[in-house]
Amino acid sequence: MRAAILTAFGGPDVLQWREVDDPEPGPGQLRVSVRGAGVGPTDLHIRSGALGAAFGVTPPAVLGFEAAGTVDALGPGTTGVQVGDDVAVLLPTLGGYAERVVAGVWVLKPASVPWDAAAALPASAEAAVGVLRQLGAADGEHLVVLGAGGSVGLIAVQLALTAGLRVSAVAGAHDEELLTSLGATFVASGSPLEEALGRRAGRVDAVLDAAGAGGLDAAVRLAGGPDRVITLADPSAAALGVRLSQPGPDRAPDALDVAMPLLASGALRLKPRTTVPLAEASRAHLALEAPGRHAKIVLTA
Repeated sequence: MRAAILTAFGGPDVLQWREVDDPEPGPGQLRVSVRGAGVGPTDLHIRSGALGAAFGVTPPAVLGFEAAGTVDALGPGTTGVQVGDDVAVLLPTLGGYAERVVAGVWVLKPASVPWDAAAALPASAEAAVGVLRQLGAADGEHLVVLGAGGSVGLIAVQLALTAGLRVSAVAGAHDEELLTSLGATFVASGSPLEEALGRRAGRVDAVLDAAGAGGLDAAVRLAGGPDRVITLADPSAAALGVRLSQPGPDRAPDALDVAMPLLASGALRLKPRTTVPLAEASRAHLALEAPGRHAKIVLTA
């Protein structure tokens, strides 16, 4: 099979489309012939080298935490699924930018859910569900979401509102109408965060930084310390005493079972998506690093 290989840390051109060995599913795992693989902001930070050490990635490697496709092989003892089933999968480490992937966490894809949506869901849903749990976000508390218009941020906003939290959503002006329609208090990215939140929304109980694009120091001050601040991708986290939350088997093992039915029913909205051929992962990274508004990119086979 072929995969987009991270040949070294650096710019988008370090992703090279090459032949690699087919992965084989182990006990409790399945192998998927990929129809789509999501590209997330954390992928870009890992590729650049900024988060390579934090995620234990050493080139050569294959990036990508999420994918969707059709099961073509089962490992020993794998139950609840069969060859030919369509699934969305969360990968144990990385590996999504490939023609086949092996996973131990999956959910059946309803026929009503398009392939690009199924591929865009797993990592974002797992991160949103998992970080909200890690923050201990509770009914009535005030949660600030940085990057609320992004893939993780948008899901987190909706789940937090459903759970009874007050949510201040920090995002670009183009996301204001959507976020306010969901019930969040909108705060424009780039505005003085402490001033805006202090004036409009009162005390802050917790902060989820879903963007990793700055403002973490202000988030710590707003929350009265780093204990209830979590970032998904800001390289300055350690210096500020903030947790860098990473995918893992215990963060939210049921996230796909929670999120997929909501997506299928229309109760959960995802960020708009665009597609790029799987062989052109470097072009997808280049596009996401360009200034301006970005849709979620899904690599398609």
